[in-house]
Amino acid sequence: MPVPLPRPPALLKGLVTVVLAAAFAAQAVAALLPHVPLLLAATAVSLATEGVLHRWQRGVLALFAKSHADITVRHVLRDLLLVVGLLRLGEQDRETVYTPLVAGLLAFYALHCAIQAVSVLVRRTRTLPVVTRNIDASALRLFGLPATAGLLAAATGDEPVHAAAGIALSLALSLTGLGALLFRLLPGRRPAGEQEVLDWFDAWLAAYRPTVGLYFSGGSSSAYQANMWLEPLARTDGRPVIVLRERFMVQKIAATDIPIVCLPKVSTLMRLEHSTLQALIHPSNSGKTSQVLRIPTIRHTFVNHGESDKLSSCNPYAKAYDEVWVAGPAARERYALAEVGVEDKDVVETGRPQLDGVLPRTGPPTGKHTTVLYAPTWEGWDGNPGNTSVIAAGENLVRALLADPGVRLLYKPHPLTGSVDPRAGAADLRVRELIRAANRERTGARPACGAELARCAQELDRLTRAGFRAGADTVERMMLQSAPEPGRAEAVRRATAAWEEAYWASLPEGEHQVITDVRPALYSCFNVADLLISDVSSVISDFLASEKPYAVANTSGLSEEDFRAAFPTVAAATVLTPDAAGIPALLETVRHPEKDELAAVRAELKLRLLGPADPPSQQRFNEAVRALCEKAREHRSRAAERLTAERPAAELPGQRTETAVPTAPR
Repeated sequence: MPVPLPRPPALLKGLVTVVLAAAFAAQAVAALLPHVPLLLAATAVSLATEGVLHRWQRGVLALFAKSHADITVRHVLRDLLLVVGLLRLGEQDRETVYTPLVAGLLAFYALHCAIQAVSVLVRRTRTLPVVTRNIDASALRLFGLPATAGLLAAATGDEPVHAAAGIALSLALSLTGLGALLFRLLPGRRPAGEQEVLDWFDAWLAAYRPTVGLYFSGGSSSAYQANMWLEPLARTDGRPVIVLRERFMVQKIAATDIPIVCLPKVSTLMRLEHSTLQALIHPSNSGKTSQVLRIPTIRHTFVNHGESDKLSSCNPYAKAYDEVWVAGPAARERYALAEVGVEDKDVVETGRPQLDGVLPRTGPPTGKHTTVLYAPTWEGWDGNPGNTSVIAAGENLVRALLADPGVRLLYKPHPLTGSVDPRAGAADLRVRELIRAANRERTGARPACGAELARCAQELDRLTRAGFRAGADTVERMMLQSAPEPGRAEAVRRATAAWEEAYWASLPEGEHQVITDVRPALYSCFNVADLLISDVSSVISDFLASEKPYAVANTSGLSEEDFRAAFPTVAAATVLTPDAAGIPALLETVRHPEKDELAAVRAELKLRLLGPADPPSQQRFNEAVRALCEKAREHRSRAAERLTAERPAAELPGQRTETAVPTAPR
């Protein structure tokens, strides 16, 4: 039986907007009649809707602000309607009684405007040209509702004293807030000025002397692209640093001891030219990448955030970098065949150091259940129906897997699913509902290790969270996220491993899981899975490190022969059709390895995609970093020699000679 479509988010937003508009209309009618019960009810509904908007529909608030109906305007309208209702109640001389209250209300909103203006000034003084994390920045000196409630009470009992009390409380709170903001503008309470911050940053670069960095710019949901390279970067022999461009991204980067600097302005970014930084690693392409490529003293390499047969894995933008680092020979061949301008001499095979923690296959499933990981990719930007299997095959695949009582399903969708094509988002929600429905029918005792999981989670949170308040600005966060304690990175690794072990042990046997949080990580899912079902993406290339069976859903419209020819990473996979008819036979080969005819093909494909196991990937990565830094030093040396040789002789001091001054003709 098909699962009903979820309510579209646009419909929900429209419903909330209609409710708020209707509440204001009812409040206006009640004020003009006047009708006290309706006035109270409409105001209460209006305030409740405001709460819903602030908690769950912040996008609607942004639309209101763009149409000049922001929170202040709505509060003024709400309070003025209450005043109108009060004035129309009772005697004719009520204007005299309520004139001081109206004046107080106007004074409150005048103070509100003053607070907004001063808060802008405070925000400007606390917007630094450099944002940092894991760096000691102590040298930078980093350290309306009551009125509405009163008016409602006055309307209820026809007592102006209630309105006066509410307005007086609002005025007192506003004056207190304004005083606190003005206090922050005092010279001794301001953070360092822009030039002082830049001088401090230059001094930090000179003292720390970074050699290799990770450069990243992107949206809020793309941080995973940088996070996958944190561990390999931390294990390099140089002095690493992370260079970001968006302020919000500082908090999106996962736990690490590597110093993080965010340089939003191009002029600040250019200060890296005179630092000791020699090489930058780029896990993604972005519009701001071209800005850092201007720095001639730094060598740049593109490492991507995963390799696959997609066109994005051989993007023509890659020719802008000095080198392109790939996992194995297959990626080198991919660039050569694509003819996008990347020369073979600039391609360096480093393996995938992130995969060192992926465990190899040890045999068939040992428990009662075969664990299947379904990890489809997202729909992409080009509208190709073969990008993701979620739309055309997701529900069929999941139904076929859930129909086998010996299967435990782990569903891990791509974080960008539905961001381009709403059909993918809707299909994802239907798949999740199928899994929830299956779990309701599959009962099992939960292991008695929930306390251990809670303890591990608490320890991991203690190590990775700074503990600042939710409304903390970047200055406050810089102060609290200062230089980490020695050994924190190793402690985080141990705590993460302990949490993952406790997490998998805490799940009831056979319970299906929808995994969308940061933890457990994808590679942790690899280690507990017996089989992967995915699309043409980097997920299958990485999963090959385990040499476990995998399947790829063919939703491209191509025949299986053409599909395998077009996508070399499918060579060792079982190809599934959108109707998922091949699921039973696939599970049979997983449970009985003697029927697995693709094991040798997987081993061969692993070598082509990921390179040899010896030397280890991390060692090859380190050697590539050292070689690229050496090229940067050689380039700087040649540039310095040219500068010395080309200095004009005229710049050298010489003997002055007298010259005759011509006289004017007679």
